[in-house]
Amino acid sequence: MSDKVLIIEDEPTIARLVTYNLSQEGYETEVVGNGAEGLHTALHGEYAIIFLDLMLPGMNGFEVLQKLRQNGVKTPVIILTARNAEEEVVQGLKLGADDYITKPFGVAELLARTSAVLRRSRNEESKETGAPTDEKVIALGDLQIFPDKYEVYLNGQWITLRPKEFEVLLYLAERPGIVITRDDLMNVVWGFDYIGGQRTVDVHVSSLRKKLELNQQTVQIESIRGVGYKLMVNRRGGTSSAK
Repeated sequence: MSDKVLIIEDEPTIARLVTYNLSQEGYETEVVGNGAEGLHTALHGEYAIIFLDLMLPGMNGFEVLQKLRQNGVKTPVIILTARNAEEEVVQGLKLGADDYITKPFGVAELLARTSAVLRRSRNEESKETGAPTDEKVIALGDLQIFPDKYEVYLNGQWITLRPKEFEVLLYLAERPGIVITRDDLMNVVWGFDYIGGQRTVDVHVSSLRKKLELNQQTVQIESIRGVGYKLMVNRRGGTSSAK
């Protein structure tokens, strides 16, 4: 059975380009030309991946994406954005997009990003199933991480993380006090075949940091200018266990 792809795009030329090339690779495609209809279709159908234009008539792509995630739709989303629209990309990633493609784009990039996103999504799904009974837990200060269940607790309270936020946190938590470069995070979490830039890492770390520091101060992600990040574990009273 072929993977079904939903394309929410109002520009006929772009929609045809995506549809034709994905169909040639064996994907089953469905095109919707506006945000409201696209949201309804995505909520009531099952798709392997969604391509979402941001500048849609009526309900724009940001609103569609936000409502999808609020309704618990975890289907991978690749946003389609205009050239030199970094703010749009950042906002889209913060709302839960998995990747982006800048218009105009080539066929090779389209197929490579589609394949990479689907592969990462399936790897995450496989990790979420069949967790062993003797589960692993990483405890750092007020933070508890359950790698086999993709769950994180702060002060005993479960917090919601996107899959990539969880993987970034896990990689840092397994190496407390050690500086991890952006390239390392990109390669480990997104894979060597990921085409996006390091800005993707920064956006996910920024979102993750806000969630972690909301109700506790024992675990913090520090930025190392020009290099990357490190996770610091502070004992009660302010002394760092990683120093």
